[in-house]
Amino acid sequence: MIRISMSSPVAFGAPDTSLGLRSLLVSLNLVMAGLMSSAHAQGMAGAGNNAVAAPGPVFSDTGPDAAAYGAAAGFPVGTRATASQLENLVGTYSHFGEMFPSRQVRRATTPWLFKRAPEPVISYTFGPERRSIADYLSHNPTTGLLIAKDDTILYEHYQYARTDRDRLLSQSMAKTITAMLIGIAVSEGKIKSIDDPVSAYVPGLANAEYGKTSVRDLLHMSSGVAFSEIYDGQDDVARLGRDLFGEPGRDPVASVAQFNTRAVPPGTRWHYASVETEILGLVLRSATGEPVADYLHDRIWDAIGAEADAAWAIDGTGQEIAFCCFNATLRDYARLGRLLAHDGAWEGRQLIPRQWVLDATTVKPADGYLAPGIANPYFGYGYQVWIFPGEQRRFALFGIRGQTILVDPASKLVMVHTAVRRKPSDPASYAEPLALWFGVLGQLGR
Repeated sequence: MIRISMSSPVAFGAPDTSLGLRSLLVSLNLVMAGLMSSAHAQGMAGAGNNAVAAPGPVFSDTGPDAAAYGAAAGFPVGTRATASQLENLVGTYSHFGEMFPSRQVRRATTPWLFKRAPEPVISYTFGPERRSIADYLSHNPTTGLLIAKDDTILYEHYQYARTDRDRLLSQSMAKTITAMLIGIAVSEGKIKSIDDPVSAYVPGLANAEYGKTSVRDLLHMSSGVAFSEIYDGQDDVARLGRDLFGEPGRDPVASVAQFNTRAVPPGTRWHYASVETEILGLVLRSATGEPVADYLHDRIWDAIGAEADAAWAIDGTGQEIAFCCFNATLRDYARLGRLLAHDGAWEGRQLIPRQWVLDATTVKPADGYLAPGIANPYFGYGYQVWIFPGEQRRFALFGIRGQTILVDPASKLVMVHTAVRRKPSDPASYAEPLALWFGVLGQLGR
């Protein structure tokens, strides 16, 4: 049995915990102010960041607090039991698909290649300071950072001896992948309607509250079923993780059925609950009749020209753990981001229905409880997607410890960020990456 603690690699989070919300919102207000002024400050990058670097990935054998992260031992992987220890995090987050049983998602038959451009000078405002992107990397435990505009990579850096060949752990970014596959299954008629109850596809949940919940309410994380996700090692997400990652493991249908108390009516209140994505994975597997990883390969991964094999962790029954644990290279995450920036289209071919992506990344007036500032003190929520406030449609994929894909459809800018933050989920830790993102938008988004 795997011991799962607050800092376990199989505990999942998002920027919805109450800790530090006041400081986060203050920081994000400053970030928004920085976005408004950044277009007038392109020449203000920090010292040492004025030279234009040649195109291509940049690698570093070190990073902030590298000794604490296990540099002397070569950033070791450790064991399942020690995977979440600080000195093993770098290794765990780049070898998760090898440490835990996983299903391969084969690379594309014909890889699609990004173009390259010289690195631009990138700066951003954070609090009272103007900082460079080099400043950001110097004090954030970032393993990989990539910025692309449509088909061109503008910036690609790695730290802690990670490279462009490492498959980096997505954590809860996988939730968005699951939601996009649901949309494809709907378009193919495999799922008749997202207003169907879950029990129509997972009969084993017919007598459970989740079985009486619609697929739509699971997509919105608004089932109304009680589920605790506070990352103390004793909460419901820890129980779910022990069931699915344990040996030999528990049947996932039985595992999700144990959470069976309806707290509020469905479709009335947003509440972050990883179990709801897990159930979406069960729906997807039943509706399509094939493993989720295979469905991903055939509908998306091959079509976007993924250059490397990916891996998706599975439970003891062979079911993909849909709420987390997809592993891919940084550039392949960027390909996924580009697909979403084009509203599901790839080189003229619609892979995900456009209307589905629009619905997934927009809060409808009738769904006010999902709106930015209501669902979450800053973000709104769509179909397993975080939605920025403001008139401009922008959205994000998030996973604990700093995994992020940020997307601006208007400019086709995408930023991919992987990291090994000490705390699984800390609202204040989102402020500086978002400040960097808004700086990128202000300088490169035209």
